[in-house]
Amino acid sequence: MKNWEAAYLAGIIDGEGSITLTRMHKTEHRRPCITIASSDKELLIYIQSLTGGTVNKKKNYKPDLHKNSFTLNIKKKETVLFVLKSISPYLRIEKKRKRTLWILEHYEKVTLRNGKYNPESLRKKLLFEELFFQL
Repeated sequence: MKNWEAAYLAGIIDGEGSITLTRMHKTEHRRPCITIASSDKELLIYIQSLTGGTVNKKKNYKPDLHKNSFTLNIKKKETVLFVLKSISPYLRIEKKRKRTLWILEHYEKVTLRNGKYNPESLRKKLLFEELFFQL
């Protein structure tokens, strides 16, 4: 990703995106996720070409009043970490910048590759999640 693309993407995420921790399944630990919502599907497809992820159509309960809306979800760990590292210098919204830097600094330290946590590593993982949501 070129610097100008990262800066553009940071602006989109600052305005219409979210950086959070989410679960794929009820019993697993949270993982980083980037989500961008827009009624401009072309924009999301362009961002998808840079980052990967999936574009989904949101349910429109009032089609006569609202445009169709779409969401780009980026959930693959390597992709999310790459995107966060690329956009971090360009983010302007403090909460999103803090969350990005927190994930980049701590996520891999507290996440075990095999997912089997002993009591101490589980405590660190849960503390990481708790402190993330306080940012």
